[in-house]
Amino acid sequence: MYFAALLARTHDGWQASDTELDDVETLSDLTDLARDASVDEDTVLLFIEQEDAWFGIVRVEGEEDPRIFVSDAAAAARSSYGEMLTNELLGGDDDDPADDLDALDLDGTEDGETQADDDEDTADGGALDSGDTVSAGPVGDREILMDLGLSEKELLALDTDALLEIAEALGAGEVLETVR
Repeated sequence: MYFAALLARTHDGWQASDTELDDVETLSDLTDLARDASVDEDTVLLFIEQEDAWFGIVRVEGEEDPRIFVSDAAAAARSSYGEMLTNELLGGDDDDPADDLDALDLDGTEDGETQADDDEDTADGGALDSGDTVSAGPVGDREILMDLGLSEKELLALDTDALLEIAEALGAGEVLETVR
């Protein structure tokens, strides 16, 4: 199960809103979703978390390219939304991202496959169906939140309930809790 929320910086602080990812098929869709939540093209953070397996942050500011961080590339690559982010970061095969999303259930397993089967298939470090191998560990822009008060070291030290800890470091813990 996924949790997704948007944090948009405003003149009065942060505004949070939960968001549905049902219609999201590409990184461009995620970026557009964040831009739609932006106030005066200010910073918007899109948080995605799959249970306690991994979390991702997409940072969008105006028309700049999105900045992305994923806490565990191997775990994320086994889920539909995480695969979208890791493919962007690692240059994965993106012939038709909709095909990849359609083939995956929301728990990150393929149709007819159980989570245990998926874990066995990826026990060697995250082998994907395409034959690519994704290493466990963080990937992406480790300084994504540095100017907002969360250092690279602090970001890499986060484990469970990371999104709330990030929001608290940004002064947005209470607003994130309202949508959680």
